[in-house]
Amino acid sequence: MIFNKDGSNIGDILLREGKITQEKLDIAIADAEKNNKPLRESLIDLKFCEADAIAMAQGELLNVPYISLRAMTLPPEIVKLVSGSILRKHNVCPIEFYNGMMDVLVLAMADPLDVNALDDISMITGCQIEPRIATMGEINHLLDKYYGSDEAMSAAEQFTKDRESKVTELTEEEKREQENLNSAPIVMLVRSIFEQAVRSRASDIHIDAQETQVVVRYRIDGVLVKVMTYDIMLMPVIVTRLKIMASLDIAEKRKPQDGRITIIVDRSEYDIRVSILPTSYGEKIVMRIASTVALTRTKAQLGMKPWELERFDHIISNPNGIILVTGPTGSGKSTTLYTALSELNDDAVNIITVEDPVEANISGLNQVQVNVKAGLTFASALRSILRQDPDIIMIGEIRDYETASIAVQASITGHLVVSTLHTNSSAATITRLLDMGVESFLLADSVVGIIAQRLVRKLCTHCKKPREATEDEKKYMGCPVDEPLTIYEPGGCPMCSDTGFYGRTAVFEIMEITPELKHLITSKASTRELKEQALADGMHTLHMAASDYVKEGITTVKELMKVSFDT
Repeated sequence: MIFNKDGSNIGDILLREGKITQEKLDIAIADAEKNNKPLRESLIDLKFCEADAIAMAQGELLNVPYISLRAMTLPPEIVKLVSGSILRKHNVCPIEFYNGMMDVLVLAMADPLDVNALDDISMITGCQIEPRIATMGEINHLLDKYYGSDEAMSAAEQFTKDRESKVTELTEEEKREQENLNSAPIVMLVRSIFEQAVRSRASDIHIDAQETQVVVRYRIDGVLVKVMTYDIMLMPVIVTRLKIMASLDIAEKRKPQDGRITIIVDRSEYDIRVSILPTSYGEKIVMRIASTVALTRTKAQLGMKPWELERFDHIISNPNGIILVTGPTGSGKSTTLYTALSELNDDAVNIITVEDPVEANISGLNQVQVNVKAGLTFASALRSILRQDPDIIMIGEIRDYETASIAVQASITGHLVVSTLHTNSSAATITRLLDMGVESFLLADSVVGIIAQRLVRKLCTHCKKPREATEDEKKYMGCPVDEPLTIYEPGGCPMCSDTGFYGRTAVFEIMEITPELKHLITSKASTRELKEQALADGMHTLHMAASDYVKEGITTVKELMKVSFDT
């Protein structure tokens, strides 16, 4: 353990700054000693402290300035100094020439005590090194931004050269085997695609086979962004490599396949759901990235307003009934469900889930994976679960009458059931269940609350631009036309990769089932009548919630229109 001149260490600094408690520090120290690793790594692995706080403390300890790289822009002359592979080897990144002196290079380092890194970069560049401390994640993100495409293309070119040089020397059987080899360039290429996606905050990776090229796109903050293109000849080996990783049939190329991959990037584990679909020019791959940490949040991290949290708490405190979370794919339904279950998770209750797939493993929950081929559907699993003495049941999704009927029966017989449904609004959920064939009087007795939600992109706080709202925009948001209203538009800066947006937040429409609503449900009232009664009971629609975010400068009118166009 490194000590400062005054005898303090990194733990003392974090304690002094209020970044960690003594109890957590003691646990981290024990973990570091047990696994023979630095204390800073234990703190990050245990998720006791943010990486930037640890880097600042380490910088203070070593008397090396801390630098944030999030909004950093590298000049071309700096990028050309050292190859990306050498920089990744040492976890460093050159930033600038110190005070304009061309023989002194400022180097961002995860470990400023790495003498080999200092010597190698100094020898390659011929410069004296001025170290700065930065987090590993930010260094890797900067390397991805400026060197990632070159490294990926280098790996692709290397694979092509290797293949061409060996093709004349191989037998037919060896040639076939060569197609699915875990060759170093392809391993590097696929690994690079994963790492850059994670560090770019992507939720999905799309790999498309086109006539002459392979196109790789990331879905970042809900929008697809083209990031790389390769020669079409690389598609078969990329697909084969991914099939091997996902334990899929590499010989099957005519049918869709689904699988899962677990990877570790920057000391965090990610679950990748793989979907492969045959298309005209080859197999299209879509991979959804899920972090266990992202799915297990506290209520405060969901983004609910205080009055929404109060309603949320009241709904999930029901001892029995059905709680439904609705919205399209990718709207954060699973996160809300897992958060509700985490709040209810206790040794005194038996919680059983049936999911397709199990998105996050949570201690204390009994989680069942749907397996249609084996006959384990939502409905059949629910029948067995009811014989397991459950207190709370979570159903991944209500897709048909059979599942809905069993869920209703379970809630009426004293169980709390939480599930999801694909509908446009809270009120429309009731109509959808009635259309499925659930009896209205049973529905009125069982449903206790419905939460509709969407995700909106958040404006980058560093570059958003204010402007006066137009009359039409004021009308759309329900604001007085004759009163001034300042709203914001996206700008563009290095912090947000010139998109004007950084991250997303959820907007909610929470409909608590009141006696008046029960009466309307029993009488099979229309969606419009249900919505009007819910508004009278104090519900805020998705449109109203998103409008508030526009007025607060968190998002834009265009984002508001996306989430509430049909509500």
